[in-house]
Amino acid sequence: MFPSARVAPAVAAFVAVVALLLTTACEAPGRTVTDDRAPAPASPGPSPYGVVFLGPGDCSSRGPVIREVFCRSEKAAATVLARHLGTPSSGPPCPDATDFVLHVSETGTGARSRLTTGYACMRNLEPPHPGDPGQGGGPLTVVGDCVTASRAGEVTETACADAGGRAPRYRVESAVERRDRCPDDTDLFVSLRGERPVGCARRSTGW
Repeated sequence: MFPSARVAPAVAAFVAVVALLLTTACEAPGRTVTDDRAPAPASPGPSPYGVVFLGPGDCSSRGPVIREVFCRSEKAAATVLARHLGTPSSGPPCPDATDFVLHVSETGTGARSRLTTGYACMRNLEPPHPGDPGQGGGPLTVVGDCVTASRAGEVTETACADAGGRAPRYRVESAVERRDRCPDDTDLFVSLRGERPVGCARRSTGW
């Protein structure tokens, strides 16, 4: 029987799927910006099936009960790009290609590894891939993504192809080490952290 995880207090293992609606603070050129994301480290190699629950390279089913399944199974829906201890806000960031994040907790005698509490960075085996640049989803903002800005100095990621809404849209055209290295036509700075922590974004002109 395949390993499983249930969202319930009395079961041996459970996985809580959290929809990460991420926002990043931003301001016009010359003002301070903040963010809590960073470039993703290289993903480790696959782990043997069953050694770590949803370890790197493993696959999961989809639904209210998340199960670890063989990647060639017809039930396989997503694969693990990276697996970390802690929480996404305190642990290592997920790879850029991550479509969604699973929060994982193993308890009781059924726990199979030291990775008892943490999160798995997941990518769908088939499209759609909301984490890809311009698709308007995923846990990271990367070069090629579009955002809408609010008067409060916050931005929300949106699909570049989405023509709806009245809020101004910007696309992150490049990432650089410092603001002064952004192009002169940069309309918005988005903080990305990491080695190239500044995203240089331009206002939409009808892409």
